[in-house]
Amino acid sequence: MSENRPKKINSKQIVISDEHEGQRIDNFLIRYFGKIPRSRIYQMLRKGEVRINSGRVKQTYKLTKGDLLRLPPVYLDERIVSTPSQSLQQKIIASIIFEDDGLIVINKPAGIVVHSGSGQTHGVIEAFRAMGGDYEKLELVHRLDKDTSGCLILAKNIPVLRQLHVAMSNGEIAKLYCALLAGRLNNKKITVDAPLSKNTVSSGERMVTIDDNGKSAVTKIFRERVFDSASLANIELITGRTHQIRVHSASIGHPVIGDMKYGDRTINREFKKQGLKRMFLHAKTLKFISPVDQKKIIIEAPLEQNLINLIDKLGLNSGQGLKHGNNKQQQV
Repeated sequence: MSENRPKKINSKQIVISDEHEGQRIDNFLIRYFGKIPRSRIYQMLRKGEVRINSGRVKQTYKLTKGDLLRLPPVYLDERIVSTPSQSLQQKIIASIIFEDDGLIVINKPAGIVVHSGSGQTHGVIEAFRAMGGDYEKLELVHRLDKDTSGCLILAKNIPVLRQLHVAMSNGEIAKLYCALLAGRLNNKKITVDAPLSKNTVSSGERMVTIDDNGKSAVTKIFRERVFDSASLANIELITGRTHQIRVHSASIGHPVIGDMKYGDRTINREFKKQGLKRMFLHAKTLKFISPVDQKKIIIEAPLEQNLINLIDKLGLNSGQGLKHGNNKQQQV
C-alpha cells in the first residue's frame, strides 16, 4: 500500500452546539477539515454534499444551535497543503493595531486577501492560524477587498464572533473609510441610496451592479479636500454590501481612483504615473462597544506612506499637506 495514498474521512453527522452558533458554515468546514483546499470546501457546498437539517445551504449560512450537519466523505492529501510564508506571517503580526481578550484589529495591508480562494493560496486568516497558539482560533468578523487597506476585526472565540455579528447587523459598529475619488465633488455631503446585486459575467468574474431588485445599500460621502482632478473624501457605510463604496461612488461619476474593476482606466493611468500603485480606499476608523467589558472602543488605522505622499503632492498648489500621525486606539 502506498504511503502517499490520501486519508479518507468517512461521512459524519454533527449536532451544532452553542460553541459554534453564529459561525458561517464555510468557516466551520475550513476549520473542521483543516487540510483540504478551500476550493473543495466550496465545491461541497455548491453541489449540496453538505446538508443542514437535510437541506442545502449557501456558504454564508450561519449555524444555529441544534442544527444537524451532515458531512460527506472526504479524502485528505497532505502533500497539497502549503504553509503561509514567514514574510506574510511577519507582515500580518506587524499590522496588529489593537488587541484585547476578545478580539484583534489589524491595519490590513493592500494586496493581501483576508482568506484564501479565487486563486489566492493564503490570506490574513491562514497567516494567523499558521502561527499557532491562540491565533489558531481566530475568526474573521467581516471582510475587506484585497486592494483595500485598513481596519479588519478578528474574533478570538465564537461567542465574541457572534456578539460582533449581531452588533454589525444592528448597525452598532461604525465604519469610516478614506478614499480618493475621481473629479471634484461639488457638495460637502452626498448620500447614495441604491440597492446592489451580485452578478457573475461570462468570464466568471464577480461584479456588483445597481439593481432595483437588489439588496438595500446606503453610503454617505463627506468631502474633505478638493484638488484639480480628484477629491479626498471620508465615507460612512450605513449598510455593508460587497463592493458598496466602489459601485456607489462610480454610480455618481466619482469612482475610487486606482479601482481596476469599477474605476476609470484613463484616470487610473494618470495617477499611476504620479506614483499610485494601488486602489486608494482605506478603512480608517472603527467605533463599537467591546464584547468583553462593554467599553467604547475607537480604532484608527493610519494611511500607508505612499498614499500620504500622493495627497501631499496633490495639495502642494494649495500649500496644504495631509495631517498624519501615528496608530491610534482608544478605550473610554
